[in-house]
Amino acid sequence: MHSVPHTSTNISYFAKELSWLSFNERVLQEAKDQNNPLIERLRFLGIFSNNLDEFFRVRVADLKRKVLLNSLSDAHFDADEELLNQVNKKVLSLGKKFNHIHHHLLDDLDKQNIHISQPESLSTFHQEWLEDFFNDQVLQHMSPMLLSESKDYSSNINDAMTYLFIHMSGEKSQYALLEIPTDRLDRFVILPTEKSRHKSIVMLDDVVSYYLADVFKSFVKFDKIEGYSIKLTRDAEYNLDNEIEEGLLDKMSKGLKQRLYAEPVRMVYDQAMPDEMLKVLKKRLGASQQDALIPGGRYRNFRDFISFPNVGRKHLENKPLKPLISSAFAKHNSVFKAISERDILLYYPYHTFNHMLEYVRQAAYDPKVTQIKINIYRVASRSRLVSSLINAAKNGKKVTVMVELKARFDEQNNIEWAKVLSEAGIKVLVGLPALKVHSKLCVIHRKEKGKIVKYAHIGTGNFHEKTARIYTDFSLFTKHNEICDECDEVFRFIETSYRPFTFKHLQISPLNARERICQGIENEILAAKNGKFAQITIKVNNLVDKQLIDLLYSASRQGVKIRIIVRGMCALVPGLPQFSDNITIISIVDRFLEHPRVMVFENQGDQQVYISSADWMTRNLDHRVEAGVPILDKDLKHLVINILELQFKDCCKARIIDAEQQNKYVPRGNRKKVRSQIAIYELLSKWENDYAQHT
Repeated sequence: MHSVPHTSTNISYFAKELSWLSFNERVLQEAKDQNNPLIERLRFLGIFSNNLDEFFRVRVADLKRKVLLNSLSDAHFDADEELLNQVNKKVLSLGKKFNHIHHHLLDDLDKQNIHISQPESLSTFHQEWLEDFFNDQVLQHMSPMLLSESKDYSSNINDAMTYLFIHMSGEKSQYALLEIPTDRLDRFVILPTEKSRHKSIVMLDDVVSYYLADVFKSFVKFDKIEGYSIKLTRDAEYNLDNEIEEGLLDKMSKGLKQRLYAEPVRMVYDQAMPDEMLKVLKKRLGASQQDALIPGGRYRNFRDFISFPNVGRKHLENKPLKPLISSAFAKHNSVFKAISERDILLYYPYHTFNHMLEYVRQAAYDPKVTQIKINIYRVASRSRLVSSLINAAKNGKKVTVMVELKARFDEQNNIEWAKVLSEAGIKVLVGLPALKVHSKLCVIHRKEKGKIVKYAHIGTGNFHEKTARIYTDFSLFTKHNEICDECDEVFRFIETSYRPFTFKHLQISPLNARERICQGIENEILAAKNGKFAQITIKVNNLVDKQLIDLLYSASRQGVKIRIIVRGMCALVPGLPQFSDNITIISIVDRFLEHPRVMVFENQGDQQVYISSADWMTRNLDHRVEAGVPILDKDLKHLVINILELQFKDCCKARIIDAEQQNKYVPRGNRKKVRSQIAIYELLSKWENDYAQHT
């Protein structure tokens, strides 16, 4: 099924929901791609599933709310209902592809002597081991809910978990729900080796299913017991009341509890479930809407497959790329001396994230450092960075941490961090009521020769040790006086947004980022009109802001060459004759998640290069605090451009985004084989070696 561009007043856009599903289809392509190691292909199934969960929680939930509101009003917006139908059709289509790929991957695992086995097919040795495992480690976590006919149990379901819906038949029928305790036990139960080279894994779901009778026999009489997996997905939005006297932390906690009881937007169930059981299930869980019911295979919560263990040979997963050491940082014992010498640009995960951690760690105990300011959007559960901030406060530094409580799906973590930081004596800001703070800033004040000197970090990704190993992101470290002062001003804006602020260098949402981007595009349009070469290169996660898309369409019609790399949603339709035929778009899905936002304007030969935390979405430009920074160092500017050029040469993992959203791979033709993520690692390795030799 191809997505059809939506046309309004002669302007075409892709529906962002269908465009997002097209992105997730590219993830599914990686699971199918036999050039990828087998275990990595299984993990892509997990990524696909995790993405789809979030899609339903956010995008589909939002669409269903629109359809519901339309039905309650006199207005009729058939477009929303039709889009929801298209989304459901695409999801079912992708589900069939998913099941087909999964089936073939299981066959491929068997060929590698790795078996996902059913308990009933195991040898006596393994069955005896599994029985001990169940009794010793699993049974203690079994807490079934016996269901009565009069109650709706949807509010008892945690949508992060898988459940078995169970029917016990005998003198009377009895139904129950049983949670699979994957938050306490590993989903993949690796059996001990017997005598052969064969490795067996049993899913925890199957272990529980196999011993269902043992869970219930002590308090329920039955002749037959059967269980089928189900998973409920809820609307991720939440409503906060307007009680002024209630603190934001308390409001957020209440909102998260409301999310637990939010309206179901999807219920996926094992399609082998008998019809009579399905009728009872729908009634007990309040999932009456037909479009919310999705039949599936034996297992739910495939996202756990992101961590599928490799019990076979090393070649079954990607060969690790050793993170690079920055030669500029390695040259000095002090990070501040290194940054004083020149601006430093890192590109994760190719570079080690330890440099960022060391930047904050040294600031925490350096006697010359007086103050640290930082934004936190998402951080690791055991964050070394947060530990350094707490140590800084203990060492008498003035520490200010902006914790974004509304970071979707990380709200609870951030609430806890805000409390921990406050208790450590750190000044905690929780942002602006109407604006999420999504910028990636860390400013350090240091007393040098009797005056305060500032150092700044501006990045495209979160200060998160774990995701920095799998997300590609830029980090700029600079001592540039004006840029550092402006980074400081962003924190003042967060605290006192009513004051006027002016930024010469930084692109700050919601103050000037949209204006600066529009100006950059308009300058290229003017250059093209004057007969000069004009080009715009963009790399973003999502491109859906219609004002910017319309301006890019105008630039294309004026002859500006536009090249775009989009990872996820893309509402712009490229390649339409005499409309967007100067626009080419690719998308790269590979072993690392492409996450940076970059803009390059030709600027009549004096190229302007920016990195930013902001996607080209209305929410990022108008309703969040975001920060973009120009790359002023000529060498670093050329490095960013060369990285982008390698991505445009990718003929292994790049897909063409076209007017039909077919997700065709960029053809190699007679060109050299280029897999950009590997080529970038090689480029940066050479960059660091050359720098070390020539300084």
